[in-house]
Amino acid sequence: MDHTFLVEDIVQPPSKNRAKGYSLGAGGLAANASIAVARLGGNCIFWGRVGDDLNGRPLLKALADQGVDVSQCRLAPGGRTPVSAVLVDPMGERSIYSYRGEALGTDPGWLPLRLIDGAQAFLCDPRWWEGSVLALDYARARGIPTVIDGEKSETRILKDLIPRVDHAVFSVPGLANYAPGARPAEALRLAIADGCKVAAVTRGEKGTLWMAAGDAEPRVTPAYRVQATNTTGAGDVFHGAYALAIAEGQPVERAMLFASAAGGLRARDGATPDRAMVEGLMREQVF
Repeated sequence: MDHTFLVEDIVQPPSKNRAKGYSLGAGGLAANASIAVARLGGNCIFWGRVGDDLNGRPLLKALADQGVDVSQCRLAPGGRTPVSAVLVDPMGERSIYSYRGEALGTDPGWLPLRLIDGAQAFLCDPRWWEGSVLALDYARARGIPTVIDGEKSETRILKDLIPRVDHAVFSVPGLANYAPGARPAEALRLAIADGCKVAAVTRGEKGTLWMAAGDAEPRVTPAYRVQATNTTGAGDVFHGAYALAIAEGQPVERAMLFASAAGGLRARDGATPDRAMVEGLMREQVF
């Protein structure tokens, strides 16, 4: 659950400051991506774990209200739900303080893997390693395209997950964790060598650097020109839009543009766009 505060400045402590605005809503990498899938016209089933505390059921309801199927989520007895405090300055940049929750359980045995059989794509992130491993292996064995949000995580976790994935889309810190000391192009080549069909890194206004198996050099998908007001969740929306595009059978180059437009609109508005908005921006700015 994200507690978002709009502030004039993110100041160093000790301090006591007023916020210009406040909102409460669903957050998290895969949750934001799931909302994006639903808003963009896809059907999305979200698997995750929340606690039976004051945040758990409201969080699931917030996702359901956005059109996400949460019927298979786990409500952990005695567990504490992950929450974040998000400070957003006038330039749209943010500082996030996250609490990952506790007593949620790591055993993925309850996951209804059979539901993957009817999917066109599967998206995960590194936060729950055990669950991602089980589901990625199941999906790959059945030829279901897989996508990972390669967000900042432990190097050992990313090293284990990336070879199981078809499409690895990293953040800049995530790519650095995956291949410490390597330049971005070299790190993407390593992901391809590990078995990925596509490897990419999102770089905000610098666009997305990516390559497919067989490419000699990385390609660049430009970022759409928008005035950012709140960059929180923009990368998550990019991943959801990309996974939906892959599920729809869009070519990778088109999927990158589609995801870039969705992420850019999220950064501009601080809200997840719908399909018409994304396609409108793609018509307005043609690369």
